[in-house]
Amino acid sequence: MEGEIRHFLQEGKLILGICNGFQTLVKSRLLPALDGNAQEATLTFNDSNRFEARWVYLKVCSSKSVYIQEGQILYLPVAHAEGKFLTRDEGVLQRLRDASQIVFKYVNPEGEDAEYPYNPNGSIENIAGVCDPTGRILGMMPHPERYVEPFQHPRWQREGLAKQ
Repeated sequence: MEGEIRHFLQEGKLILGICNGFQTLVKSRLLPALDGNAQEATLTFNDSNRFEARWVYLKVCSSKSVYIQEGQILYLPVAHAEGKFLTRDEGVLQRLRDASQIVFKYVNPEGEDAEYPYNPNGSIENIAGVCDPTGRILGMMPHPERYVEPFQHPRWQREGLAKQ
């Protein structure tokens, strides 16, 4: 199976892993893919030791991923019990920073780093999503697929059905 995935990527195709898909990409070493041989990160139990289901603010911190543009603030739902992103060591974290592979960070409504409940799981440096060095593989814990229509927004009745 690994050979098929590598072939898929060599053809220039894209991979997006959301929540459990993000966990799978990390466990299979497709993310963050700095070394390729060892698992460099993991997603583990939330600091709250419970399932967290809420809407969170995300800041797009990198333009490296082909999926999104840097500078946006998004409001998306999360729903997970094991979403805390941790790196193997400080060296891996620094390499992610240096390579601009940290794509999403949990922030407060003003776009600033913040603690729980804004970071619902305790991820290191508020990391909510990362990409591989090519920008073609993206993994994230929040669920953008759960916000397709304006009426799925938690404040749609108060704020109307305007496109967000």
